[in-house]
Amino acid sequence: MAFYEHVVITRPDISPAQVDSFVEELSGFLKEKGATIGKTEYWGLRNLAYPIKKQRKGHYSLINIDAPAEAIHELERRQRLSEDVMRYMTIRVEELTDEPSPVLSRKDRRRD
Repeated sequence: MAFYEHVVITRPDISPAQVDSFVEELSGFLKEKGATIGKTEYWGLRNLAYPIKKQRKGHYSLINIDAPAEAIHELERRQRLSEDVMRYMTIRVEELTDEPSPVLSRKDRRRD
């Protein structure tokens, strides 16, 4: 199995609670396919670099995954069909970390 970081951008008109339940559904699906889920992070409602489907904002979420390639292919197929997903990206990495991502650590520094 390989390590992956998966970032998904969902529509801005759904609530953060719906985004959390969507990520939980993805995690449950991946666990059925034999994957293990590392950390999951909700980065919040953020501005997009360019409009996507006439939207200027989106809910960003990160999932760290240890899974076989077939599970990742099925995950991406499901997200292509989902109306709530605007964009997604899966990147294979050498190792997974439990530290907060740079996006969250930057957010924490701004609050201080």
